[in-house]
Amino acid sequence: TVNCLDQHVEKSPNRVALIWERDEPGTAVHVTYRELQDLTCRLANTLKKYGIQKGDRVAIYMSVSPLSVAAMLACARIGAVHTVVFAGFSAESLAGRIMDSGCKAVITYNQGVRGGRTIELKATVDEAVKNCPSIKHVFVAQRTDNKVHMGDRDIPLEEEMTKADSTCPPESMDSEDVLFMLYTSGSTGKPKGIVHTQAGYLLYAALTHKYVFDYQQGDVFGCVADIGWITGHSYVVYGPLCNGATSVLFESTPVYPDPGRYWEVVQRLKINQFYGAPTAIRLLLNYGEEWVKKYDRSSLRVLGSVGEPINKEAWQWFYQVVGEGRCTLVDTWWQTETGGICIAPRPSEEEAEIVPAMAMRPFFGIVPVLMDENGEVIEGNDVSGALCIAQPWPGMARTIHGDHQRFIDAYFKAYPGYYFTGDGAYRSHEGYYQITGRMDDVINISGHRLGTAEIEDAMADHPEVPETAVVGYPHKIKGEGAFAFIVLKEQTARVDHIKEELKTIVASKIAKYAVPDHILVVKRLPKTRSGKIVRRLLRKVVTEQSSNMGDVTTLDDPSVLKEILDAYQKYKEENSS
Repeated sequence: TVNCLDQHVEKSPNRVALIWERDEPGTAVHVTYRELQDLTCRLANTLKKYGIQKGDRVAIYMSVSPLSVAAMLACARIGAVHTVVFAGFSAESLAGRIMDSGCKAVITYNQGVRGGRTIELKATVDEAVKNCPSIKHVFVAQRTDNKVHMGDRDIPLEEEMTKADSTCPPESMDSEDVLFMLYTSGSTGKPKGIVHTQAGYLLYAALTHKYVFDYQQGDVFGCVADIGWITGHSYVVYGPLCNGATSVLFESTPVYPDPGRYWEVVQRLKINQFYGAPTAIRLLLNYGEEWVKKYDRSSLRVLGSVGEPINKEAWQWFYQVVGEGRCTLVDTWWQTETGGICIAPRPSEEEAEIVPAMAMRPFFGIVPVLMDENGEVIEGNDVSGALCIAQPWPGMARTIHGDHQRFIDAYFKAYPGYYFTGDGAYRSHEGYYQITGRMDDVINISGHRLGTAEIEDAMADHPEVPETAVVGYPHKIKGEGAFAFIVLKEQTARVDHIKEELKTIVASKIAKYAVPDHILVVKRLPKTRSGKIVRRLLRKVVTEQSSNMGDVTTLDDPSVLKEILDAYQKYKEENSS
């Protein structure tokens, strides 16, 4: 926090650190570096008063706001480890993360506000902490005027902060002490707590923020990600604040109160860099150009894309319509595990070419390699393979909380001596990199990474559904959607009812965005003789490539495929009618 706050407060205390673009349009709140330091120190002293010490874990379940940023920085200031949980996650998801990380406290709001709707945050926390003996205190801030239930361990945060001292000496930390944990999905069911440390992470976030986006002093940096994701950590909070930037906090949605919201904000706040997700661009593209052209976007210099590979159509629309063909567009590839951007078109030589929909160039110190299925490095250009990184870099994750073996197995075992990203990539004739998508059972829904196993595990709780298999399929807006195949215990007339129950289970166990778009009942699933479900074949069915199923000799009974194809065709016909 000394790098993010104190150094700037000394030099330019009245510089704006955060512009909070609240859900209600036109009600932006400006917070200077001095004010943010004051908030942070009071919050830090409040945490200390209630027994939070260096090394303790603290969960943050809040919508995007200056206070949620101060909560992250307050933890950092006293050496506590924050784990931010996206405020759209269910009580069960929150409880799982609290228990896995052993959090002592939760910081939350009474309610959240998003897209004109009220979200019950405190009620969700109450539901979650029932099963979390490690939680000693719940700090509750007020986002709305509505009263919520306050129990024995609940502490009104702002009340305590007004009583607290506004100076809090920063804890002295080692470069490799833990700064934060953030949970992300893997190919097996349980989310993993990715651990980032102090010095390397902050250095990498700050350098990538400065060089990829050509950040200049005085710019207004607009990353519209939620703080619950790594993009919010690195490019809303840590990177920009370390560089003394003015960072926009976007609380709303791209279509509230109408599909011009992003561009109205760009005009009003005079945003210079706009960093967002392809899924939002694809959504807005459908509403037409007039919503963009209504507003003055002349302040924009750099556009950025994050969260998933951007398709050509969305790239062109973003570049030509939003950026008027005059802004640099950086398609950035990175992961929760990498801490910051690893491959992007900039930095580069002056005016170097940018190829649409390609991440292109590795950042300083990043050495990408492509590997073949035998674990050999693929040389030369115009080739595809598994994307690995050959040397360590400052921002890389150090471990998975409580499970270092899983960390090694997930990232370093497949290709010994290399970090395996889990993504496939293509290296063009010119030697540029294009990410082609995940190579494992992980799908990307609206830029949110989700293991298909998580959805399967949730649905397996239904007493009438003994078996499920979930695969991703291309979705016009979300990039990918989830398609579930289920086997029922006995033939029943309640099929539609069961489907609705399954959707409710997934929403309550994970989050609404994880709910499958399609659920198809089949008699049985394609399995190998050893009983492993062959999801590759189900993917072929839903992407309608059934003419090239590849090798099906490993199947226990190849006739299962015709059954599934027939069921899929029938389902499709029913849906289209």
